[in-house]
Amino acid sequence: MSTLQLARNNVRDLTVGDRRMLFHVPTSGLFELDAVSGRLIDLFAELGQVGEDDIRRAFDGVADPALVVETLRELITLRVIDDGVPGPAKAPIAIKEFPLSTVVLNVNTGCNLSCTYCYKEDLTTPAKGERMGFDTAARSVDLLLQEAAARDSVNVVFFGGEPLTNLPLIRQVVEYAEQRGRETGKRIDFSLTTNAVLLTEEIVDWLDAHRFGITISMDGPKPLHDRNRKTVSGKGSYDLVSAKARMLLARYRSRPIGARVTLTAGVTDVQAIHDHLKHDIGFFEVGFSPVTSGGMTAFNLNGDELAQVFANMKALGQLYVDAAKLGENIGFSNMHQLMTDLSEGTTKSLPCGAGLGMLAVDKDGDLHLCHRFTGSSQPTYGNVEDGIAKDSLGAFLEGMANRTGTDCETCWIRKLCAGGCYHESYARYADPAHPTYHYCDLMRDWIDFGIRAYADITVANPRFIERHVAPRRGNS
Repeated sequence: MSTLQLARNNVRDLTVGDRRMLFHVPTSGLFELDAVSGRLIDLFAELGQVGEDDIRRAFDGVADPALVVETLRELITLRVIDDGVPGPAKAPIAIKEFPLSTVVLNVNTGCNLSCTYCYKEDLTTPAKGERMGFDTAARSVDLLLQEAAARDSVNVVFFGGEPLTNLPLIRQVVEYAEQRGRETGKRIDFSLTTNAVLLTEEIVDWLDAHRFGITISMDGPKPLHDRNRKTVSGKGSYDLVSAKARMLLARYRSRPIGARVTLTAGVTDVQAIHDHLKHDIGFFEVGFSPVTSGGMTAFNLNGDELAQVFANMKALGQLYVDAAKLGENIGFSNMHQLMTDLSEGTTKSLPCGAGLGMLAVDKDGDLHLCHRFTGSSQPTYGNVEDGIAKDSLGAFLEGMANRTGTDCETCWIRKLCAGGCYHESYARYADPAHPTYHYCDLMRDWIDFGIRAYADITVANPRFIERHVAPRRGNS
């Protein structure tokens, strides 16, 4: 045979306990190495270029030759080992179809709180916000159903500002969408993210009757929450929000309720925040969003604080692993999503569904990559009346799927990260196409931790993966 070599960009070699594992980058697959496969990997790592004589010398009298050949063929098939000759150039990814599953309706840019870190530069009171009208919302639903013809179910997300400041529109849209769902034979799910301030028992019962997926924005115990999440008069909102959240959790039955935490400078104690929101308030799941590139730089996590956040997330992640071994889900959604990606063998060419499975709609009906781009200087991609501007949107996404010439091209987490959040790149580098280099090392360390955690759980308690992760059921 000709000489072969280790395809280093396609593998991640790691040890978990007393087991040696191989993370296969192209498929996000995790394999346990036996004595023969491990020895082969070591041989290629040591010599670089390996020929038939090298393999014979390494394995003569050590392993059955037939087993060595079979294992080598498996590694070649996986392109863990290859001849080092570049294969034929891959045809550029062409994106012509946009099978929407979700539209995000920005029903009011106004908000009844005045959070200091809000990324919306035009923060206004609800009365001065830009409100979406029913015609625009209805056309958005129609566009979603048209583009999702092959799907059995779709999602309508209400966003703001604070979406409940335009509750009359939300009620109208739900009624219209449910009727259109019956006409087209599709299930339409609804969700919203709210600061909880406007919730009443009547509103909660209506949301429950229509099975809304609800996420509450809350930043932890009172001192941390009140640090940034303030009323328009400048007072902390914790007492009001926590009371409303408890009322919601006591009445709501249709779906689990999650909390979304914004981590900013000075708000980094992930474990204490999770413990309060999960155990004191009672949320089913808690997710964390670190701010590194907001327009108000005083709130951005940088350097040591950002590293501390990731260290704290790993500490909470270890508690997740310990509980998972006992069959318990502690409700740490960042960790749970990573376990889901590994369980499902997620491989991404694009970082998220923005522009492909999801589009956001502003009050004028213009289509944006996601809700965070509404009101920005970035191009829009059509309108709910005229439809998706598929040529320009396809060109953008095709460019995002091609990371040639960037560090992403050879990064071992490229199929789980795919370059990072478009809006994060836009806010940091004024370019949504720019890789999020400012936290690449931290993301690699986080995913390395997640792979080890996943391997640990699958051996100690595979039932946890089957019950809680693989179905990704919110109520499991």
